[in-house]
Amino acid sequence: MAVNPTAQPPLGMLAELTHRCPLHCPYCSNPVELTAREAELSTQDWLSVLSQARELGVLQVHMSGGEPLARPDLPELVEHASRLGCYVNLVTSGLGLTASRLDDLVERGLAHVQLSVQGATAERANLLAGARAHDHKLAAAELIRKADLPLTVNVVLHRRNHDQLPGMIALAERMGADRLELANTQYYGWALRNREALMPTRAQLDVAEPIVREATERLRGSMEIVYVVADYYEPYPKPCMYGWGARQLTVAPDGTVLPCPAATAITTLELDNVREKPLKEIWYESSSFNAYRGEDWMSEPCRTCDRRSVDFGGCRCQAFLLTGDAAATDPVCSRSPNRDVVDVILAAPPPATAPDLVMRTVTTR
Repeated sequence: MAVNPTAQPPLGMLAELTHRCPLHCPYCSNPVELTAREAELSTQDWLSVLSQARELGVLQVHMSGGEPLARPDLPELVEHASRLGCYVNLVTSGLGLTASRLDDLVERGLAHVQLSVQGATAERANLLAGARAHDHKLAAAELIRKADLPLTVNVVLHRRNHDQLPGMIALAERMGADRLELANTQYYGWALRNREALMPTRAQLDVAEPIVREATERLRGSMEIVYVVADYYEPYPKPCMYGWGARQLTVAPDGTVLPCPAATAITTLELDNVREKPLKEIWYESSSFNAYRGEDWMSEPCRTCDRRSVDFGGCRCQAFLLTGDAAATDPVCSRSPNRDVVDVILAAPPPATAPDLVMRTVTTR
């Protein structure tokens, strides 16, 4: 296959080191079928991936999972990425992070930590995490602050914690966060199973907007707040990572290389693996990365839409999950001929009681 002329070197790589995780979050966007430990890339595999990524142009490496602290070789991987000149970010639940482990990671070049929070109170947070995790997160934040590392606190918002939004913002302040990501749930993987139970109400979103706006202004200069909207309710979809295969790539625990973290949702994609092909070849030449690059793949209304270079047709994974066609206009878009699919979901009468959450379970192949 010829190289797509729109392809530029990637800037960032999400390295999903493992799917193993001590939490059971019902909004987890990882695939329903997780990669088993014995199928994970080895230490040498990951060292090679990191070297290939840097040679390709990657400057930021986000080590994630699952829980990356479950990998005993994490310090070696951090050190290798840092020595290559990459900015290394650890995306973690905080469970398993001790002062000695953090000191070692910092010494090896760790530059940033992103810590997840499920709720403002221990009771709610532990319920949503499916584990007694909240106090460990507070302790982890204290360690990160003492290490003088930049800290991002990440909160996935949904129907079961929107009411605690002010408290979660206050909690991030107390944790010393430099950045707070408030991201409404994306319905991929396990989260799709819980869509009815997780979908916020219009009233909840109306309440949230002024709260976020006020906090953003009040904390400007001390804590950056990023608010990711619930796009089912929006007139236009969120931009898809600056476009499909444009700036970022993901390497799954088994070495599968993805144009976006949720791309396994598109079952019609032929995905390549770093065990079989070089990362550079996959980035520039693979059918999966070139499938929705640029604008040539677009059909109407995207092809002639004045927003096509703003939101890139929306999310390809969401389009596939809602219509069965990854090349379709994202149905959340008000201009999509399939917008009725989303309207039907939103118009469903609310149940008398909130549906039970199905907690994340370990399902491996």
